[in-house]
Amino acid sequence: MAGRNKQPLTVIQGKGKSKHITKDEAAKRAAHEEKMRGNNDKVIAPKYLLKKQKLEFEKIAEELIALDIISNLDVDTLARYIEAKTEYQRLGPVIRKLNPLKDLEAYTKLSRTRKQLSDECRSYASDLGLTITSRLKLVIPSTVPAEAKTEAEKRFGNRL
Repeated sequence: MAGRNKQPLTVIQGKGKSKHITKDEAAKRAAHEEKMRGNNDKVIAPKYLLKKQKLEFEKIAEELIALDIISNLDVDTLARYIEAKTEYQRLGPVIRKLNPLKDLEAYTKLSRTRKQLSDECRSYASDLGLTITSRLKLVIPSTVPAEAKTEAEKRFGNRL
């Protein structure tokens, strides 16, 4: 069944749209979200990554740990992202060397493969919070404390 993605409780509360959630439901949901977060004490690059890929893994993982986004369960997703990105980058120079007028079939196959790798990278990046839009879904909006309203403002609002 299609629907909207579930947002963390802190995001809903930050937007001021949590009036429909009771205190008991909020407590249960917060406990469940904390339980689902997972630990991040074993975020280590898998052995199957190449040396250069491991360095990139560690760099990205460090940033995601600082944002409290990644957990031990996300290690393989990050590794697959880095592998797909590496293959995507490797195909660029190969495609540029091809002349589409002389070898259209090879050019088309490689271009299609590169597009698939690009889509795969975008999907993994979104899952991991590596894109600005995916991070914005997780950011808690700051709430500005409302100034105390006078009795007239309470009664008449902005009509004064």
